[in-house]
Amino acid sequence: MRAPQSHSSGPARRAAVRAAVAAPAAVAAAVLALSACTAGTPAASPSAGDLPQGGETVELDPAEFSADIDHPYWPMEPGTQWEYRELDGDGETLRVVVTATTDTREIANGVTARVVRDTVYQGDEIVEDTFDWYAQRDDGSVWYLGEDTAEFEDGEIATTEGSFEAGVDGAQAGVLLPADPKPGQSYRQEYLEGEAEDEGEVLRVGERAEAPYGAYDDVLVTRDTNALEPDVVEYKFYARDLGPLLALDVAGGSGREELVDVRTVPDGTGTGPLGDPG
Repeated sequence: MRAPQSHSSGPARRAAVRAAVAAPAAVAAAVLALSACTAGTPAASPSAGDLPQGGETVELDPAEFSADIDHPYWPMEPGTQWEYRELDGDGETLRVVVTATTDTREIANGVTARVVRDTVYQGDEIVEDTFDWYAQRDDGSVWYLGEDTAEFEDGEIATTEGSFEAGVDGAQAGVLLPADPKPGQSYRQEYLEGEAEDEGEVLRVGERAEAPYGAYDDVLVTRDTNALEPDVVEYKFYARDLGPLLALDVAGGSGREELVDVRTVPDGTGTGPLGDPG
């Protein structure tokens, strides 16, 4: 739920790895109320403050970006760790651990990004592990610059499909969160033709939502879709000064992911190789 990813995870994609738990009535009502919102129209090639669309080429100035991310709806303070709960199709509980690490990475397009580790466990076994790369533009928007990802079977890497890096083989960066989210804003979150084509739209701000970690009033709601899986729609709920709180599949599945804990971890946590978060 946290990041656009082009395999079985990301804004519209974790349904392939895990699925199927019904939303409570209060959230279901909110979903119905939000469902009337529609996506915006594509924009011209963006300058600062504009939002990228589809497969358009975006030339980013690395001097306008920082790996220090303080967006109000997802402040990625290094050493912060979020833990989420999901269920798979067999009713097994999955644990998702997301860590804003102390590491940065210079992306092929020249932008220096924050490395955020996203690890999915089934019991004690890692089934998916990803390094996501984010940076904040000087206008306040948070951009997604790619991922290094692997899915695991029996402790071994089964595939790295979905890995991409902005500036390599035509891959383009996208927006995770606009600087000042407003209903109706639409944007691409990532783009690699035929591999990574996730899109987002702001539905509401100031919404109320609840997860095991707590209930919040100032919540941003987005509608995340994937051009490669047009039947899949996911709503994401971001709590102000906290980050992703809840994600619900509202079409193409019935998955649910909810925040259960936020904690501070020591420097170096989450910086080990794929399959060994450290």
